[in-house]
Amino acid sequence: MVSGAIALAFLPLVLTFIIRYRYYFVLFYRAVLVRMWYDCKTGLSREERAFQYVLTHAIPGDPESILETFDLWCSKVEFISNIGPKKGKIMDRMLSDHCPLTVLELGSHCGYSTVRIARALPLGARLYSVEMDARNAAIAEKIIRLAGFDDDTVELIVSPSDEVIPKLRADYGLERLDFVFMDHWKKCYRPDLQALEGSGLLGKGSVVLADNVLFPGAPNFLRHVRKSGLYEWKIHRATLEYSKGIRDGMAELVYQGIK
Repeated sequence: MVSGAIALAFLPLVLTFIIRYRYYFVLFYRAVLVRMWYDCKTGLSREERAFQYVLTHAIPGDPESILETFDLWCSKVEFISNIGPKKGKIMDRMLSDHCPLTVLELGSHCGYSTVRIARALPLGARLYSVEMDARNAAIAEKIIRLAGFDDDTVELIVSPSDEVIPKLRADYGLERLDFVFMDHWKKCYRPDLQALEGSGLLGKGSVVLADNVLFPGAPNFLRHVRKSGLYEWKIHRATLEYSKGIRDGMAELVYQGIK
């Protein structure tokens, strides 16, 4: 009787906890448990399963169809941390406003954001997309080419970001980066930004857009941005891609140079 009474006493607290964090439980179920089930069932990676769905449902050569099909799969089938349609529209507006000619993407994953960026670039622009995971890069390559973008528009670099950034000038002939999109490991945001600052490839007006700075979060990156005095910056607040109730945001930085 006593143990039952204690359990009843804690029931409101437990229910409150479950209700408050229900969106995180849903995310855990979709991102972890569902993925584990399909991994065992299919023998394919999550990214390979996404590619198979896109390949059989999207229109080849149509970037919009590729993105919409990806969004449908990520919303209804399995969770993948692409930038997604809502935050993607913020990036679309930024690309339209700045019309960058040279773009660096850190974290191709399976090619969603690469396609989203490439379709918005002006004629003659070039996107360098960096992905360290060779298996994911192979999927990204297929998605990028399925969308209709060739090597002249998108160059996929399979290597860790901290190895690529110091070589951008010597190996790829870059003199300036107009736009940088960060969506790789959050712990790499700050050191990679500092490496870009030291490379001399950021010029006045260069834009850096970093996703997921609130969830899962990149506090060291944001601390550096605040203290460096090198940027005009703001946070675009949104919710986590393909989720409800989980607050997230993207950091937009405009490089001002050393004062």
